[in-house]
Amino acid sequence: MSNITSPVIVGNNDFRFSAAAHWAQLPAGIGWRDVVAVSFASNHNVYVNNRGDREMIYFDADGNYLGDWGETDFVRPHGLTISRADEVYCTDDFGHTVTRYDLHGQITQQLGTRGVSSQTGAVDVDYRNIKHSAGPFNFPTNLAIADNGDLYITDGYGNARVHQFSPSGKLLNSWGNPGSGPGEFHVPHDIRICDQGMIWVADRENDRIQRFDPAGTYIDSITDLARPASLDFGREGEIYIFELGYQAGMFPGEVPPSDSASGGRLTILDHNLNMVCRIGGGEKSGSAGDFYAPHNVRVDHQGNLYLAEVVWAAGGREGRAPDGCSALQKLTRVIES
Repeated sequence: MSNITSPVIVGNNDFRFSAAAHWAQLPAGIGWRDVVAVSFASNHNVYVNNRGDREMIYFDADGNYLGDWGETDFVRPHGLTISRADEVYCTDDFGHTVTRYDLHGQITQQLGTRGVSSQTGAVDVDYRNIKHSAGPFNFPTNLAIADNGDLYITDGYGNARVHQFSPSGKLLNSWGNPGSGPGEFHVPHDIRICDQGMIWVADRENDRIQRFDPAGTYIDSITDLARPASLDFGREGEIYIFELGYQAGMFPGEVPPSDSASGGRLTILDHNLNMVCRIGGGEKSGSAGDFYAPHNVRVDHQGNLYLAEVVWAAGGREGRAPDGCSALQKLTRVIES
């Protein structure tokens, strides 16, 4: 039986979307608790990295199941980026590795040593235990690919750095230290590169996005955000920022900054960094177009959004997540005629 539900319209007059909370049509007997990341092959198939029965599943744009990688050996999937040449880069945070696959799941390159972390003082994903930065990797989070093929990797929960590698896997540069100053990080969680080569890093626990040149020189920060977990760029120069907020995924002992602090939400900025739309942010209801545990946002070639959430990891396992929370939503852009 199909799990498709009727979409709802969210957004405003400038950015309207039809939100489908259960877009992906999973085969019988296959499920997931958390979806960590989405990326797109050159044929526009949608690859979904998740923490479930099949950790890499791919669909067509309508959500029809096309296949999966079968049994995989991820310790814990976290990030996913597919290159223009259909090279699939997967970040395994608990494995302390970044691995390149072909579209069928065959390994072609691995960065880092499985199960071996760099020495930062951190032994778990709590960034507050980091004593100092170190080399790759200690719970890495995500990856972006520059036009020249260089790899930029955020590292991550147990480190406070961005590492730059050549396409062949040679470490070229690293920058960042634990802290809240310019060029410092408290959980660099996602990374993207814009057309001009500027590097954008979602510095989640500092409530900001930091921007750097390709050599790692700090440029500026974007603030007025609520724990930004991920970002991506739209076709009209807009920026989509998926914010975890303060209703889920808090580290032990931490509390929201205020009683009215935002929950999970999607913020849209124009090319001048003006906020033009916000979706969600209230008390999570479990409905389409609302969010509980934002983790990853990606924009396809048609300008549609795929929004992945770690509902179980951020509270579902403790019964805090409302019933019906979706781990993957698709927001289809509605263009008024």
